Amino acid sequence: MRPVAENPKRERTRQTKIGRVVSAAMNKSIVVEVERHVQEPRYQRTIRRTSRFMAHDEGNSAKAGDRVRIEETRPLSKRKRWILREILVKSKA
Repeated sequence: MRPVAENPKRERTRQTKIGRVVSAAMNKSIVVEVERHVQEPRYQRTIRRTSRFMAHDEGNSAKAGDRVRIEETRPLSKRKRWILREILVKSKA
């Protein structure tokens, strides 16, 4: 006989990313650009690739140029699937 698991639904850790805010013009929303380095297959040169994510910013606290940590969440709108967790470095501008 198998033992019964206390929590049958396994909690999945949510993905986090660190990036730079490129737009904070919307109300309670920001656009975060995340950069990653990949190796080009033919010549093995390291190149930069960027992805843009829309994130929810409840307090309108992030400004353009800030480095932020975003976390995966349930769909909040058509394009928003991330939420602002913390501002790591404020921009000087």
